[in-house]
Amino acid sequence: MNPNKEKYYRSLFILAGIYDVLLGLTFTFFPARTFAALGISEKLPAFGGYLTLLGAFVLVIGVAYFLIVLGDLRRNADLILVGTLYKLAYAATAFFYWAQGSLPNVAFGALFGVADAVFFVLMAECFWTVKNKR
Repeated sequence: MNPNKEKYYRSLFILAGIYDVLLGLTFTFFPARTFAALGISEKLPAFGGYLTLLGAFVLVIGVAYFLIVLGDLRRNADLILVGTLYKLAYAATAFFYWAQGSLPNVAFGALFGVADAVFFVLMAECFWTVKNKR
């Protein structure tokens, strides 16, 4: 693989790792403050365990992105695929509920959904490149 392309992919996964670790920590440890900052305090679940678990999942996928960076990209193709599908899952869910008018705040879909859609496209390109050994 071209060294510049490999450096670009590693930078992509560093950025994704930072993004998801920060989001994971935020939603795990500060859900009430986060919902207040988004202007949706009334949507905060009565049982905080839901957000803690979801935040922990996001945190773990962020750690996985750092593992991709530290390892061989070709050997980590399966992990790249899982991370890519994770981004697709969030973006598709956000856009579905955004289209339905069901998002409690546009920032939820516009900010996080668009960011994950961009990550999805870039990661999918990385996956196909790595799998096709270009």
